[in-house]
Amino acid sequence: MATAPRATKKAFVSSIPLWFRTDQPRQTGVDYWKGPHSKIISATPGFEEYRQIHLAEHNPGLWPATPGVQTAIPADRQIDGVAEVTFRSVLSPLQGRKQTKLAYQDEINVFRRTFLYVGPPSSARWYDVAGPGQQVGARALVYLRRRDSVRTGAFRKHLNELARTLAGTGQLRELRTQVFLPWNEKLWDTPNVAHDNPVDQQFHASLILGFAGPAARAAFFGSAELARLSEALAAYASAAHAYEVTDALTFVKDGKALQHFER
Repeated sequence: MATAPRATKKAFVSSIPLWFRTDQPRQTGVDYWKGPHSKIISATPGFEEYRQIHLAEHNPGLWPATPGVQTAIPADRQIDGVAEVTFRSVLSPLQGRKQTKLAYQDEINVFRRTFLYVGPPSSARWYDVAGPGQQVGARALVYLRRRDSVRTGAFRKHLNELARTLAGTGQLRELRTQVFLPWNEKLWDTPNVAHDNPVDQQFHASLILGFAGPAARAAFFGSAELARLSEALAAYASAAHAYEVTDALTFVKDGKALQHFER
């Protein structure tokens, strides 16, 4: 019997969806985020990992159409990227308050809207799904919105079951899950940048899925197996927004800032 891929629980993870300024070319924003802004963030003490998830400019939604679930991503709320920060411990954010203030001040140079999702301690899970020497050639980021009628505990339990099923398919080379605490604007109330996040548009969990390449990603989202899993998910989630990822750049790895980002 094959051994199920194991999951490592991370002490504390935060995710910051962001939108580039529209008064300058998109590429200008991409370059600034990868360049000057990344240096400010990477210098923050207490990180285990800092990664930028860059999303395709046009992202109508990869998730299969499912009755009762919003799978088409509204164009006016389409995210441009996500800053993914994994801390060494639940107390690590206290170490970086001084550097975080610099990040607050710099956001206006590149972003027009940002907000912060955080999960309870040890709720983020990274699954060991890649075989020896296997690299990730394509990724997708999925945001899930919990149904109002579903309790958080039941939603989290189903997400974990879904993740274990996905991990066992043998189709993935990366799998990360995160469940969010209720969103609170005051946790990331940066100046001169919008933080509007209406209740009916908030998300409650995310999945990062890695594949051998774009063809494997397309096959996964078009598979009958995912369609069946999505039908079961519909009892728990009212939205599944699956984004095409163009780049996942790591700037801090194993607690150390890298001289140059890694893909």
